[in-house]
Amino acid sequence: MVRTQIQLTELQAKALKKLALSRHLSIAELIRQAVDNMIKTSSVVDIEERKRRALEVMGKFKSGKKDISERHDEYLVEAFRK
Repeated sequence: MVRTQIQLTELQAKALKKLALSRHLSIAELIRQAVDNMIKTSSVVDIEERKRRALEVMGKFKSGKKDISERHDEYLVEAFRK
């Protein structure tokens, strides 16, 4: 294991201590579990994968509008106003 040092707010430290006691774990173990969870749920997708995904969904959705290519900016503004 690698030893590291972090700084927590008073509220974070108190909450972690309470949680650690209730789960019969050390604060360090709780932090390791939180880091593992963040690593598992956070994905970094490279640019080539993003392009592949974007191309894969092209044409799979229908808006019912026939002039999207001409008025896409207007439709975006309208959508963001909602």
